[in-house]
Amino acid sequence: MPLPKKEEFYTYEDYLNWPNDQRIELIDGKIYLMAPPSTIHQRILREIFINFAMYLKGKQCEVFSAPFGVRFPSANEKSNKEIKTVVEPDIVVVCDKSKIDNEGCKGAPDLIVEITSPSTASKDKIEKFNLYEKYGVKEYWIVEPESRIISVFTLQENGRYGRPDVYTVGNRIKVSIFEDLVIDLREIFEGADKNL
Repeated sequence: MPLPKKEEFYTYEDYLNWPNDQRIELIDGKIYLMAPPSTIHQRILREIFINFAMYLKGKQCEVFSAPFGVRFPSANEKSNKEIKTVVEPDIVVVCDKSKIDNEGCKGAPDLIVEITSPSTASKDKIEKFNLYEKYGVKEYWIVEPESRIISVFTLQENGRYGRPDVYTVGNRIKVSIFEDLVIDLREIFEGADKNL
């Protein structure tokens, strides 16, 4: 099947038939092509993922890294084939095992981490921010590798994200969805700064 055209609208059924060598996300039926991640992006992903994986070993919640599809069905989309939104966040934490299947996660994960690149920053800060808020992702991290800043949004009682807590090198993030997980950003960014 040829690559989809950006001006058309698609479903998860279309998504499953696209070439495997092209990473694509769908938000409300609109396609977004994903650029290959940089080395620094992958190093930051690895360091954050390791922190979650070590903490969650033997616990109820599970952590996954991209490529891992997250489907957000709307109320009128009864089958997988009809779903118009599927994304591949860099890291997801899922605590409700009923949401996990062989195709990834169906429904909102508890926590999502997106690591921006110049080509994805606006999508992560606007489209994905609105998407994750709408579907009730409890905690959303936006990681900006160049400025070494992580903005953490937590879902409030009114179903909206409040103002972000902003962290940088030397800070420690207290993960809100867990009682005792704290991540040291010095380790995260130092692990990404090795010579290329």
